[in-house]
Amino acid sequence: MNFHKKLLVALLSSVTTVALAQTPPTAPPAPPTELKIGIVSFLSGPGAAPFGVPARNTAEFLADAFNSGKAPAPYNVKGFGGLPIKLVVIDEAGSTTNVVTEYRNLVQREKVDLVIGYVSSGNCLAVAPVAEELKTLTMMYDCGSPRLFEESPKKYVFRAVNHATADGVAAALYLKAIKPNAKTYSGLNQNYAFGQDSWADFQGAVKMVSPNLEEKISQMPKLFAGQYSAEISALLESKSDLIHSSIWGGDMEAFILQAGPRGLFKQSTVLLTGGEVAMFRLNTKIPEGTVIGARGPYGVYAPKSALNDWYRSNVIDRYNAPPNLAAYQMAHTLMAAKLAFEKALAANGGNKPSSEQIADAMKGMTYEGPGGIHKFNLSNGHQATAEMVYGRVKHVNGQIQLVDQKRFTAEQVMPPDGVKAADWMASAVKK
Repeated sequence: MNFHKKLLVALLSSVTTVALAQTPPTAPPAPPTELKIGIVSFLSGPGAAPFGVPARNTAEFLADAFNSGKAPAPYNVKGFGGLPIKLVVIDEAGSTTNVVTEYRNLVQREKVDLVIGYVSSGNCLAVAPVAEELKTLTMMYDCGSPRLFEESPKKYVFRAVNHATADGVAAALYLKAIKPNAKTYSGLNQNYAFGQDSWADFQGAVKMVSPNLEEKISQMPKLFAGQYSAEISALLESKSDLIHSSIWGGDMEAFILQAGPRGLFKQSTVLLTGGEVAMFRLNTKIPEGTVIGARGPYGVYAPKSALNDWYRSNVIDRYNAPPNLAAYQMAHTLMAAKLAFEKALAANGGNKPSSEQIADAMKGMTYEGPGGIHKFNLSNGHQATAEMVYGRVKHVNGQIQLVDQKRFTAEQVMPPDGVKAADWMASAVKK
């Protein structure tokens, strides 16, 4: 190498050394300042007033309580493990395609860390595979379809409350207890995933616990139909002893107001699996003798506890209305998410956990909410179970009371782990 080449190499080496010396070291990533949670529920349309708005109200109340550290133990750590939470609330109303698009926007544009939502079974069944694709922790706070985990296992999707099989099995058990001499039954259920599944569950449960009951007719109006004259006429003509209905939201209220004056509730014992949401809106317009469910130990069926007293009284003070079953389901889901996050945070040395780590912490977890003890003990620890309750409407001094209440354990109303609901009931019938 000649002199000039040696000089050039030396100069380049010197410049590189100076440049490297002057380059500041890469700064560590800034610690997160908040945890973003997407909340999806009906904020418009027939499902808003009875389901979506009460659920959103509870989400907002609990977010404030958590962030201020004013919730009772074990929820008294500020935020989620000291990290403030921020809610991103969107409307579930619209087509299933639109709901999936909005889910993607929450994850990819809003960069939420967790999604909690979905009343409609059709929506949750459509969103679940997208949650798996995007590897985003997603918790269904209502979504009754048992197919959520039956059709394929999930890694990132959880449900912190019972699925609708519990409604149907507990309904069959309750009706057998209060109407042991009934001979016939019929159904009114909306014609989409949840309504179809609910009716199938009840049919299977009847065969399991009351095999001599004769099925008369099944009415399947479209979702959010609003008018039920033809269906009510058909049910009246059937003269069924028992009528099962999973109809919900504004549709349920419309059915009650249309069927009551025509005498259907006097002719038949009508069971409304989600009737609790209408109690405080319709009051004594719900006929005496109507059997009311709350999708679990929620609303007026919630067990007495300091946690329930705190939750219920604060929601009433803030919103001037008692929390209904949808509100309780949201409360349970948010509380389960908080406990799982904090468990994962501790296991991760105080560093913000990933969706995988939170999911691992939630699998198989037992937790207590205002509706009592719940256990993630089905579907590989992704599906929670709890007791079920039904009661009958009685009018007392211009108000509703629920009498003849009966409670059923989770083991009585939910299938064993790894067994599909339909297969469980069919197997029981064969025995």
